[in-house]
Amino acid sequence: MRIRGWLPDRRDLTAAVTTAVLLFAAYPPLSLVVPSFVALVPLLWRLEDRLDPAPATAGAAKLGFWAGLLANGLVLYWMVVALWHYTPLSAAGYLATILILAGWWALMGGTTVWVRRRTGLPLWVVFPLLWTAVEWCVGHQGDVRFPWLGLGTSLTSVPVLVQWADLAGARGVTLWLAAINAALVVALRRRDWRPAAVAAASLVAALGYGAWRERSLVLRPVTVVAVVQPNVGFAEKRSLRDQDVLVEQLLHLTARADSLPGVRLVAWPEASAEGYFVDHPLWPQWIGGTARRTGIPILAGSLDAQFHRDGTYDYYNAAFFFDTTGSLARWPSYRKTYLVPIVERVPFVNPTWFGNLKWFGGYGHGDRFPVYRFAAGGFGVLICYESAFEDLARRYRAEGADFLANITNDAWFGRTAAPYQHAAHLVMRAIETRMGVARAANTGISEFVDPLGRTYRRTPLDVQRVEADTVWTTAGRTAYVRLGDWVGVLALVGTGALVAAAVVRRRL
Repeated sequence: MRIRGWLPDRRDLTAAVTTAVLLFAAYPPLSLVVPSFVALVPLLWRLEDRLDPAPATAGAAKLGFWAGLLANGLVLYWMVVALWHYTPLSAAGYLATILILAGWWALMGGTTVWVRRRTGLPLWVVFPLLWTAVEWCVGHQGDVRFPWLGLGTSLTSVPVLVQWADLAGARGVTLWLAAINAALVVALRRRDWRPAAVAAASLVAALGYGAWRERSLVLRPVTVVAVVQPNVGFAEKRSLRDQDVLVEQLLHLTARADSLPGVRLVAWPEASAEGYFVDHPLWPQWIGGTARRTGIPILAGSLDAQFHRDGTYDYYNAAFFFDTTGSLARWPSYRKTYLVPIVERVPFVNPTWFGNLKWFGGYGHGDRFPVYRFAAGGFGVLICYESAFEDLARRYRAEGADFLANITNDAWFGRTAAPYQHAAHLVMRAIETRMGVARAANTGISEFVDPLGRTYRRTPLDVQRVEADTVWTTAGRTAYVRLGDWVGVLALVGTGALVAAAVVRRRL
């Protein structure tokens, strides 16, 4: 009976499915614009229906749970494909992920109705704060943080609409979209079109600001970067006994990049040299020699290790910068800070407890953030899904970086929606910081993003390419770089105030 009590009724299921399908349509690769503004309407409509029955909070929490389970289950379906290459337990990891996210949705749904009933505050005030606060919490939940595809990121296919992220960040766009969805529900249910008019006015304002920034923002060329896409599949990389072959291939592609006009930096993908330099002393000699001979610095993805006196060591997913002297010692490696749960770091446990258990993620968290500088300028490195974390890009910009280099290996994703979803985050990072981005991906998507969030020189999946183009930057620091995620903090404070008000007041 208890299990049956948590199953959705027909109307709840219809609302949950509709919201899930609309969100899937809003996110890449479909990237339809209209669903971003209406995807939450079916869910909110049913939450409003839950204001009257006696078990309102429990019913709203159940509705939120099923909407979250279906929406995240559909949008993140690719996780089974990606993790399967590591372990057949991928289905369990996928299920755990969507259950955790569904739990947050349940909390959001129940709290929305509870606060509404207790305080009488309007939906367009309560819901956007709660939704944005939940999004913030998902990105800050320790070892299982997963800020993949916030609601604001759904609009990255139309960067003119999100230019104001240089003021409020991706979280500000999330708050705005949640408020528009809520305003539409209020307008439709009450036949009062004033909320819809306000929503339309905000859309016009966003378009106006975006058009103004696209005309007025002065872009400055930094340099020409070549991104190398070797297109080495996961099975091929793992089956090769002689890893020297992969490095030789990358050096051959680097020679091709050297022949392109104006190239001043070459970026290899994440873990392109899949091994430790200490175990392969010829690798840094080859890479450094190429950088010295061509006069072009090379950013190479590989593994790093830090040894301790007791004979143990920590290992890291890392990037190494070889400047034109060919020296590796002149610059510290960048060690990946935000690790993929389970795959790179199993949550909440010390991986050394389990010895050499295969595929048990035990990578260390990096704690240094070098801005690599060369003749043309300086850049910071984002490895893999660190592109989803806004604070790292902000930090690089604040410390003087001119552009970002994102290196990744998306071969695990196959031909799913994930490579397109992954790349979308860089549009928001570019706009928030007004820095250009050069992205080198093993099997694609490799691309460039300018400070206005416009992508160019984008490669298809599963082809070998070397692409070169100019990366751009801007002068000064944006309000978002200076202030940080102030919208996320506002949403947290606002949520706390809503809860406090609900505790001390009854509905007026």
